[in-house]
Amino acid sequence: MLMHRYQKAVDDLFKKVRDTQTENIIKAGEMIADCVERGGCIFLSRICHSIENDLIYRGGGPMFYKAFNYRKLEDLVIAEEGDTARYADKTPRFRPGDIIFVSSVSGRSKDIVDLTFEAVKLGINVIAFTSMEYATEVDPVHPSGKKLYEMATLTIDNCAPAAEAMLDVEGIEAKFAAASGIASDYIMWNITSVAVEKLLERGITPGILKSANYPGGNDYNKTIIEPNYEKYGR
Repeated sequence: MLMHRYQKAVDDLFKKVRDTQTENIIKAGEMIADCVERGGCIFLSRICHSIENDLIYRGGGPMFYKAFNYRKLEDLVIAEEGDTARYADKTPRFRPGDIIFVSSVSGRSKDIVDLTFEAVKLGINVIAFTSMEYATEVDPVHPSGKKLYEMATLTIDNCAPAAEAMLDVEGIEAKFAAASGIASDYIMWNITSVAVEKLLERGITPGILKSANYPGGNDYNKTIIEPNYEKYGR
């Protein structure tokens, strides 16, 4: 069955992620813990067709992720030193040392590469998701002649094949089943697990949200988790 072939492909994809990306996943988690500990912010831009929404304000997820839903370079607003209001502010305001996650499976999406180029110049740490197999087979489009993995502070390979899809299916010309989305979600939760564990080891309890639709969950989030984040950024 095609379903069984798909399940096997996903198992193999996750194994490849574990075998090749564990070191960088740990680095990314430690970067987040360091940033949160010193009062920085963690921004998630669009990751593989909005996988970031599986982590932002979700039951069981951390409060410290903030959405960055923009692509324009002028939206990289730099906050003033000591500006703690930015934790509660809906408008993303960056400081040097903050982290932004970005994603381009091919590694050459112009708006993402432009954003990364400017963010790094401003002292923002960029953690990039890309497919190294894909990125090394295509030409850059940025004027610098570089692709995403050549600019980012840390690059994590989502292990998707070139051109994204995993399976040949008889009777269909194109390959079937995209890899980058499910791999990126798996990677993000692994990174988050490392970050939460590192913070706890340092005596810092990160705010973990409860499901808003479960009895008591919304009150807990609104009265405990949100105020703590708006005050301390964690």
